[in-house]
Amino acid sequence: MKSIVGLRYVWFIISLVVIIPGAVFFALYGLRTGIDFAGGALWDLHFVTKQTSDLDTDKIASVFKANGFESAQVQISTVKIDGKDVASAVVRTKELSATNPEQQQRDILDALNKEYGEVRRESLQSVGPTVSSEATRSAAIAVLGACLAILVYMTLAFNKAPNPFRYGMCALLAMLHDVLVVLGVAAILGYTIGLEVDAYFLTALLTVISFSVHDTIVVFDRIRENLAHRRAGESFEDIVNHSIVQTLPRSLNTQLTSIFTLLALLLFGGATIQNLVIILLVGLISGTYSSIFNAAQLLVVWENREWQHWFRRQAA
Repeated sequence: MKSIVGLRYVWFIISLVVIIPGAVFFALYGLRTGIDFAGGALWDLHFVTKQTSDLDTDKIASVFKANGFESAQVQISTVKIDGKDVASAVVRTKELSATNPEQQQRDILDALNKEYGEVRRESLQSVGPTVSSEATRSAAIAVLGACLAILVYMTLAFNKAPNPFRYGMCALLAMLHDVLVVLGVAAILGYTIGLEVDAYFLTALLTVISFSVHDTIVVFDRIRENLAHRRAGESFEDIVNHSIVQTLPRSLNTQLTSIFTLLALLLFGGATIQNLVIILLVGLISGTYSSIFNAAQLLVVWENREWQHWFRRQAA
């Protein structure tokens, strides 16, 4: 039976099988950006005298269209107020007029009240294109800054190990694996169930990065310790495999406690944090996998310079 490291190309193929569908969806449809990044207005409306079955998304969208909001996106749900189910709708539109936004709001509410009875506007978030472009740029800087900081930290933290730069790069590649998985899942869920990428998504993504690197450091630290006590004739591949086996129970036990907590939040935490929990859950599972089955395996590939064998085979 092969060791964990001996099956490294199987683990790499599994990662590709997971990443490629998400990459296809991302390339074809992109991410469904929320108001934080795309700009516009988000209306939270409660239809006090109606049930969810009384509402129609196309009809509500037509009310907004008649008042100057083309292509309004409507999502209908039910909320509890004082123990009573109340029909609710979240409507996403273009940004409000800069000259007279109050009148636009009154026109919309008057039209909805005429159509559906009592309608209350619980909240209204409006983000202009300038703010949304700044948020997108800040998000990209935050992710790139985190990557650079991790690379520098890992290189310095493992400066007593042979080739410390490799540890930083392999941790960064494993983290990139998790980012690609999260982005791919977000693209698929955005297309299928309407999951939106907003400020909470960025929070979840940065949290996933930290979880991934934390677990990778645990494995790498054990590799460094075992290298210091290397026996004669023991290969680097054997040391890495032994280190993974030693840290595997700790990694799984630590991550499973977080996964169980996130599952409880997903089932019982409510709709407002559902997207955040989904991304955290996907990222945590991916981070656990990549730290064990990708990061350490990449160290072995780099140590053996296995890409030289790939090219030789192609030449032959």
